[in-house]
Amino acid sequence: MADIKRNHFICLDGQYYGEAAGSVAYGPDSSIIKGDLESGCEFLRSRDAITFPILEELEVMSLNSVSRAALIAAAVHTLSARNRRFPWEIFDLEPPRMISTSFTVSLDDPENMVREIAASPYPIIKIKLGNENDENLLKALDIISGKRFRIDVNEAWTAEKTERMMHYLNRLEVDIVEQPTGPESIREWKYLRKRSSVKFIMDEGLNRLEDYEKYCDFIDGVNIKMAKSGGILEAIRIARRAKKDKLAVMFGCMVESQVGIAPALYCGSLGDYFDFDGPLLLADDMATGIKFNVEKVSVDEDIIGGPRLKDKYRKDD
Repeated sequence: MADIKRNHFICLDGQYYGEAAGSVAYGPDSSIIKGDLESGCEFLRSRDAITFPILEELEVMSLNSVSRAALIAAAVHTLSARNRRFPWEIFDLEPPRMISTSFTVSLDDPENMVREIAASPYPIIKIKLGNENDENLLKALDIISGKRFRIDVNEAWTAEKTERMMHYLNRLEVDIVEQPTGPESIREWKYLRKRSSVKFIMDEGLNRLEDYEKYCDFIDGVNIKMAKSGGILEAIRIARRAKKDKLAVMFGCMVESQVGIAPALYCGSLGDYFDFDGPLLLADDMATGIKFNVEKVSVDEDIIGGPRLKDKYRKDD
């Protein structure tokens, strides 16, 4: 896990925010994010008012997905405030119910990971795997009770290792495993998960609806992140299509503040699984507007207009 991560914020009318949270591993570079945010802001300044069609115009601009998601989020929060509507109502979504998020434990020495998992107050633990210690760690988890486990492999297993690890995943009653292999082996997932209740969720490589259409016959579900899909409009399209196809829908996040996870939370009525621990991984969350009660996540009653940055992080310019 990185000690420092640079995210960018966009603010419209001095109070409506979006957050651009790239990936340390996958990018894009901070300078690209900043440049595209500036292009998007210039486009928004050229318009007389923020309207729903402007969200659709942002979708087709030549922007990286991280910056696009932030620009659309800020525009959605502006629409929410000006129309006095909850953000999810703009998209005819049901209110997000009280949802339960997983909490991530990163790759480390197995003994350290077991201690961290056992001591964690969170009942749903997402465990990062992907090295030579995977088998030993899963064996050691037998001693832990009162936890539900989810596994995130980030493409690190081969099909052969995935098949071998299924014994341990089944024994621990793991409900989902994210991206056990790379896309080149996804067509084997149906065989690998045969006679198992573990759901194979696609994450890496699942960005847009066309990606979903390419792989949907071979997977159990999708992990949708705003930074990958390019914002809430495309995220909703993917989620609705997956629900129609009776696949599981997971909403995830980057390491980001409440501003960043807010659009995914607005889609809560479309989700089955949630990984919204990004703000919990920060030394100090920069924003307010979303409530965390251990694993339970909900929105404040005054979420119209979206989350706000705390005073000490706001600039007066």
